[in-house]
Amino acid sequence: MPYATHDIRNVALAGHPGAGKTTLFEALLHAGGALTTAGTIERGTTVSDFDPMEKARGHSMDIAIASIDHAPDGDRSYHLNFIDTPGYPEFRGPALSALAAVETAAIVVDADTGVEHGTLRLMERARERGLCRAIVVNKIDHEHADCVRVMEQLREAFGPEVLPLNLPADWGRRVVDCFANPQGESDLGPVAEWHQRIIDQVVEVDEGAMEHYLESGEAGLSPQELHDAFEKALREGHLVPVCFVSARSGVGVPELLRIAERLFPDPTEANPPPLLKRNGQGDEPLTVQADAQGHVIADVFKIVNDPFVGKLGVFRVFQGTVRRDTQLFVDEGRKSFKVGHLFKLRGKEHAEIDEAIPGDIAAVAKIDDLHFDAMLHDSHDEDSVRLAPTEFPKPMFGLAVQAASRGQEQKLSLALQKLAEEDPAFLVEHNIELNETVIRGLSELHLRVMLERLKERFGVDVATRPPRIAYRETVSSKAEGHHRHKKQTGGAGQFGEVFLRIEPLPRGAGFEFVDEVKGGTIPGQFMPAVEKGVRQVLQTGAVSGHALQDVRVIVYDGKHHSVDSKEIAFVTAGRKAFLDAIAKARPQVLEPIVDLEVGAPEAQLGDVTGSLAARRARITGTDSVRGETVVRAQVPMSELDGFAAELKSLTAGKGRYSLDFSHYEPVPPPVQQKLVEAYKPRHEED
Repeated sequence: MPYATHDIRNVALAGHPGAGKTTLFEALLHAGGALTTAGTIERGTTVSDFDPMEKARGHSMDIAIASIDHAPDGDRSYHLNFIDTPGYPEFRGPALSALAAVETAAIVVDADTGVEHGTLRLMERARERGLCRAIVVNKIDHEHADCVRVMEQLREAFGPEVLPLNLPADWGRRVVDCFANPQGESDLGPVAEWHQRIIDQVVEVDEGAMEHYLESGEAGLSPQELHDAFEKALREGHLVPVCFVSARSGVGVPELLRIAERLFPDPTEANPPPLLKRNGQGDEPLTVQADAQGHVIADVFKIVNDPFVGKLGVFRVFQGTVRRDTQLFVDEGRKSFKVGHLFKLRGKEHAEIDEAIPGDIAAVAKIDDLHFDAMLHDSHDEDSVRLAPTEFPKPMFGLAVQAASRGQEQKLSLALQKLAEEDPAFLVEHNIELNETVIRGLSELHLRVMLERLKERFGVDVATRPPRIAYRETVSSKAEGHHRHKKQTGGAGQFGEVFLRIEPLPRGAGFEFVDEVKGGTIPGQFMPAVEKGVRQVLQTGAVSGHALQDVRVIVYDGKHHSVDSKEIAFVTAGRKAFLDAIAKARPQVLEPIVDLEVGAPEAQLGDVTGSLAARRARITGTDSVRGETVVRAQVPMSELDGFAAELKSLTAGKGRYSLDFSHYEPVPPPVQQKLVEAYKPRHEED
């Protein structure tokens, strides 16, 4: 069907694991006529979980996109792009990337279990992104569903702005409208009372609507006034609508589809996308118009390395129209590419289309320069435009990997590169000095899945081992250093002398190099060589073989020789003067500290906290929610080896945990002594 930008609705289904997002995704496609029969997770026939690993595990591990063209009244058609996102925290990277492509985040909540930690996190992420938020309470017809309790939890967690647009009735066997047709009773009481709360909430954001409402009641509000006020309330987060459904039976699903069409914002009504344009002073916000005739601005929010069509870049159009044969640029690249094929996605299927208009989601294939968060445009006036970056959780779990058989190294490197392109929370690090390749993810499960993909998709077997902990070095006091490098080899000699002082910087400040040399005692052409020598120590460390950080180096004097002074002499003098100062500045070894969140049954709280205490953890707080205790702590990364297996044993498999990088802090003296004694310098002394 033909459609315009104001007919488009972009909605991401997100939520805690097990809330029923994939089943709801399937039910919406069926209700909208895109599927004749809804698939099931049990049979492995859903549109979104098409990967063999997803079918085997019974849950999503990546986002999936599908569209519906729906004309419910016969006079107007809607084009709805739904994105199904994985719930497990291991796969938060793809889930968070989907938020950059939509106007509405529909957070799915299980009517059995209510508000869970995944619900809280995703609601906050959607709010930070400026998205309109809606809550879909699923499984309302389950035996243990308690919609009254869930509604109370939602309002307690997210405020009085949480209000239902429909309500369950007859214990979840049907739903009743409490927005457009507020009549009768529901499982949550009289429908008219909830309707009144919605109207009161919505008109608060619009002075004109409020004035008419106070003068003549709801009957005095025009449909346009109510619609505008409703959209403004959604944009400002003053209204968070709730819809009740049973995706399995289909109860409430057609009603949810109609709510999305009539009430969720189109791309022209939502908060503007957080686009930035680089100028001489930095980045400034950029507002674009959803103008089909304007220059193309589109963001790649997903990369798929498809074995049949090659690299696929999935993008959201913010401005302009992308057509087949359009010439587009990637970021600040000067060489354009031609859009040979343009696709709409439905799970693993790709349907060719002629154009993608503002607000739409489409894909291009076989463009090697594409990468996650690439900005596509058709004019160099837009080559400095980018989307405000999404903050992804820092991948802290690591494994050192190497090809299990010789001759597979290049194949392994290419396969890891492709996996990293697809998941923004999966990193590949190459340590040249240690000849070590380390993969990092959000959990041990995340890494296991990536290793399985290496084998299943790319035919690469790897050997793994724990990586070196990413310790760092720093100094804790001021000191001065000096070195004179003098070397005579019969011909031309080498001479360079450097005086410097160092001082610690605040944690996380990095490195500063300051030139305070007066009178040309070190000629300006040799100062880069001095800095090069200093930076060599930054890379290799001085006492434990780990990179050095948070230090300021001030070169204030030196000497040179008109004949023998050369760059190599000042590199050596700078390096050794720096080492001399470090030795006097009370060097410290720093270790990474992570914020750890552990969820476990209340009965195992003592066992969990005891395990954490033995790992040098500092407990920062605990919460108890519906039989589960959540423990928050800060713990050294080096102490988490084997924690996953121990937590599983302590909680009979019911425990969970997640972590994010927090900061670096000094290791205890015994640990530092052990690291220093084990360090063997890797640089030959001159």
